[in-house]
Amino acid sequence: MFLTYTPDGSLVQIKRLQDLLDPFEPLVEGRFHAGEEIQDPKSFLKCELRFPSGEPLPRCWIDPDYGKRTVAH
Repeated sequence: MFLTYTPDGSLVQIKRLQDLLDPFEPLVEGRFHAGEEIQDPKSFLKCELRFPSGEPLPRCWIDPDYGKRTVAH
């Protein structure tokens, strides 16, 4: 899967989708997709990644408290 690294707009190829989908994992390993050479793997903060369309990642992939609701009495 390719995502956009928001600080500079580069494409990043994510190595393990399992890490991307895990809300308790703030980092995901990937490689910049640039040039003809395969880039070295690097860790990326999920909060700095977006879909190539510009949409943010789903909150349930980033926030471990997603789905928990407090009930006010």
